[in-house]
Amino acid sequence: MTTAALTVLDHTWALLAAAAWLAAGVTAMRRYARAARVLFVAALTLTLAKGVSVALLAGRGWWFVQEKVLLGMPLLAVAAVVAAVVAGPILLTRATGAPRPAGRDRAGVIALFAAGYAALAGFVLTYLVGYPLTLPAALITVGLVVAAVLLTARSVAVPGTDVAEEAKPNAGPPGLSRRGFLGVAGGVVAVGATGTGAGLSVLSSGPAHTAGGGPGPTRGALLSVADLRGPDTPAPGGVRRAYELTARRAAVRLPSGQDVDAWTFDGVAPGPQLTATEGDLIEVSLVNHDIDEGVTLHWHGYDVPCGEDGVAGLSQPVVASGKTFRYRFRADQVGTYWYHTHHVSHIGVRRGLYGVLVVTPRTDPDPADLDLVVPVHTFSGGAAVAGVEHVAAAGATVRLRLVNTDSDPRRFALAGTPFRVVAVDGRDLQGPGETSRTALRVAAGGRRDLVFVMPETPVALFVDGVAAVWLRPSPDAPDGGAGAQDTADWPELDLFTYGTSAPVPLRTATADRHFTLVLDRGVAMVDGRPAFAQTVNGRGHPSIPDQIVSDGDIVRFTVVNRSLETHPWHLHGHPVLILSRNGQPSSGSPLWMDTFDVRPGEVWEVMFQANNRGIWMNHCHNLPHADQGMMLRLRYDGVSTPFHGGHAAGHRHPS
Repeated sequence: MTTAALTVLDHTWALLAAAAWLAAGVTAMRRYARAARVLFVAALTLTLAKGVSVALLAGRGWWFVQEKVLLGMPLLAVAAVVAAVVAGPILLTRATGAPRPAGRDRAGVIALFAAGYAALAGFVLTYLVGYPLTLPAALITVGLVVAAVLLTARSVAVPGTDVAEEAKPNAGPPGLSRRGFLGVAGGVVAVGATGTGAGLSVLSSGPAHTAGGGPGPTRGALLSVADLRGPDTPAPGGVRRAYELTARRAAVRLPSGQDVDAWTFDGVAPGPQLTATEGDLIEVSLVNHDIDEGVTLHWHGYDVPCGEDGVAGLSQPVVASGKTFRYRFRADQVGTYWYHTHHVSHIGVRRGLYGVLVVTPRTDPDPADLDLVVPVHTFSGGAAVAGVEHVAAAGATVRLRLVNTDSDPRRFALAGTPFRVVAVDGRDLQGPGETSRTALRVAAGGRRDLVFVMPETPVALFVDGVAAVWLRPSPDAPDGGAGAQDTADWPELDLFTYGTSAPVPLRTATADRHFTLVLDRGVAMVDGRPAFAQTVNGRGHPSIPDQIVSDGDIVRFTVVNRSLETHPWHLHGHPVLILSRNGQPSSGSPLWMDTFDVRPGEVWEVMFQANNRGIWMNHCHNLPHADQGMMLRLRYDGVSTPFHGGHAAGHRHPS
């Protein structure tokens, strides 16, 4: 069973146990003896099942169970034992008709409710707080449970008990006077207030940085990211490639015929395809014509100098309407990449501010006869790639460059021919073998390059089960059945075992720093406001501590997904070497990626060398998740920024 399935099962047991305990309390209070006994047994059984699921989850990692083991389960276990000791005999005597001591019914009902509150509190603690458990969260949880029990004790009435006794003005819980009750309740309120105050403080403040086991920041002279700009000459043999991109609003017609009001580069979406040859100097002038929210250009997966990275408020000022900014960098990386705005990106990219960058090698021993770029994007539910057709003669070599520009993963399937996956995120694979009837899952922001020899019959590229791109050996070639294939049941190609293994020194190097990122949902401060956020280690942007590295460091990341959503993780300025997923090492071709999908319950280990000085965003590339708090900064020691020092993904706080 997967960790995600275990998590869902654990949530299910927690909610069912809470419902069973509370229902047992209600039926016992109403003297429905048989129903109360059945619910009592069910509650005990579900509580035991909850304990088993926690034990199984603990085997997947401490991150998945910390708050359960330290507080949730102990609280529930104590309450369940008390309920069994106090309420169990009462329910048994009701079954036998034996006499029972006065007042025991009321105590039993309260104990059943207390167990229900404890079960519910454990679930809420996991859902709203999660990892890591803090003292304020523990105080608030315990305080709320005690308060709920006291209120129940003050208000519960069991038919058949001594009405006169319950009507006494100083009556309270058994053995507790009104004055005592008020004293205990006041103490609970004080504890809760203390926890709440401390909790808000924890949510909004904390350490400014974490060093990952390495030395902390020094106090030496600071280098500004504004000085980390690209060269002004091409490499020997290269040329200058000058482009101008104008960000403007425009109507874009989708293949479906639907017109959408888009934000575009040069009036089209995707924006113009930028091309270069290895060693060329790329110069791009970005002009903002009428995007009032502002715009930048981020070169996704391309390891440009930090001053060219396009992060508003961090590596440059936002390019406001009517303004211009010039980017400059050498085309040192060959492959398929893309560009997009990194200001209000969860809106800007979705509405069309994106395009593709392709850099080809200066000498290509095996060039494709047909080289096609397929950027997949969704506008208002409509696909920007659908029904596109190309002609390639039988026997021609075809290269498909698949680019996922959406915030969700996309599933590609090539029907009608075997193919090879020759590159992932712009980096070539070692010894890619031929495969067929196999689907490719591409993370948000990710790319895959496919190569195949065109057969004598048509080939269809499916995107999420829909034939989106056709390749025919001649314009009038019949379908040949490729478009009618059902690709839904095709297995996904596992890149961890694909290709030929090759030694990589980095894989066995000792890490100078090791950072753990636990991805979850919970209550946190995001851009100064409380929210049910997408969190990293229990915090939201900008309260997540910076990760400090030094030039030359070997850095290891453990990325844990506690949530039930997929998080495509993206570090700017550096490719990462994939080491393992859920403890399973990568055994195929070395995998260098700039965006990797961490699915629910997964644990990824990756490594990179810190060799590109700057301050870099490190975030989920489901861009709404980044806007909701799931982003932080990796900062080189000795580097500063003059641009406010932060980056707000959302439109609420433009930089």
